[in-house]
Amino acid sequence: MKTLAIAALLGCLTSGASWASAVSHDDTTAWLLEWNETVLRLAEAEDGFLTLKAVRTAAMMHLAVHDALNNIDGRYATYAYAHPEPRANPQTAAVEAAYTVVVDQYPGQESELADLRDRWLPASVGPREIVAGRRLGKAAAEAIIAKRAGDGWNGEAEYNWHPMAPGVYAEFDEHSGTPKGFVFGSGWVKVHGFALTRPDEFRAPPPPEINSSAYTRAYNEVREVGRFQSMSRTPDQTHLALWWKDFEENAQNRLARDLILKEQPDLVTANRLFALINMSIFDAYISSFNNKFFYNHWRPYTAIRWAAHDGNPDTEADESWNNTHRHTYAFPSYPSAHGMACGAAAIAFIDVFGDNYAFTMRNPVVDIAGPMSEKIEMHPPTRTFSSFSDAALECAMSRVYLGIHFRYDSEEGVKLGEVVGHNVVNKLLRKN
Repeated sequence: MKTLAIAALLGCLTSGASWASAVSHDDTTAWLLEWNETVLRLAEAEDGFLTLKAVRTAAMMHLAVHDALNNIDGRYATYAYAHPEPRANPQTAAVEAAYTVVVDQYPGQESELADLRDRWLPASVGPREIVAGRRLGKAAAEAIIAKRAGDGWNGEAEYNWHPMAPGVYAEFDEHSGTPKGFVFGSGWVKVHGFALTRPDEFRAPPPPEINSSAYTRAYNEVREVGRFQSMSRTPDQTHLALWWKDFEENAQNRLARDLILKEQPDLVTANRLFALINMSIFDAYISSFNNKFFYNHWRPYTAIRWAAHDGNPDTEADESWNNTHRHTYAFPSYPSAHGMACGAAAIAFIDVFGDNYAFTMRNPVVDIAGPMSEKIEMHPPTRTFSSFSDAALECAMSRVYLGIHFRYDSEEGVKLGEVVGHNVVNKLLRKN
């Protein structure tokens, strides 16, 4: 793989400028990066990444592109559409596939998406290849859309609150900033994944018993390092706690764009990476929330304030305790969804680049507290890692320093995320 000039790349990445400023129009993957970035931008504007729509649409778009290209290239297994069309122009087919999926999901953006499609259609291709390419791309996209129809991604939430008891998830609407009686994500437990055979295919081991020494250690740790203005937390731990707050579908796709820009893999490989990342994150969210509502485990915010009643003589209560960013997400704790998403995405990156790969990752702006809160700039906006596995573990552990998860939430989350990621790369889009 060729490497772009270091100065140009670092200038783009560290300034926060778009990747597009560092690529030429005829770059073989430039159009793909712009489509990926466009999907994430449209999704954030519509729902702030608070639904599965962003990662689902990104996965579907890249799968449609994959199938369109694979019916010309043929080196990998297809996902939904297998009708070889060697006469089709690859970029025409791929751009048409991307457009068809995204406009189906965001019909209100048809004008912008049509302009984007037309801008990236190749000009120096014969009419027969163009017609064949557009026909192939549209057919591949429609097959993906049909296959994912009825997957339940936007199903209605169902949840029965349980009486307050040690270890049981409890409402904290004053801290989550949500309406009384609200719980997030319970509808996700029934969603059909991409590689999962069923939402409960993978089950984490139970969290520690509340009166156990393992729980006591985890409790004491988060009580100290996850506390607002903690004196036990280092400046670097505070930085990583906040830096990792970006939604992982946004952060991991941004990382993929940066690495594709740097390494310049061929189009099929670059697009397959995007497809694997987004399928893995989607399946990780489904598996995580299925586990969360199965165990219904409480958050540190509840546990620390209610510890006088938890039956564990070694946990000291603090009824005024608050966490690093003074916010807790309104759904059960165990296992960490963030850790699972990072662990699953890491397996997709490892499948393409290997784990022994040093890289720098950007998260320039994050929410100051909960979703939809004001944004803050991160200084510095980057962190550097020696491997994707190291990054995934730091991502998971950031939630302990943020004060919203126990260590066992994070450790089991990243482990289960890796299982989900392996399930995706071992089942889907394998080399023929």
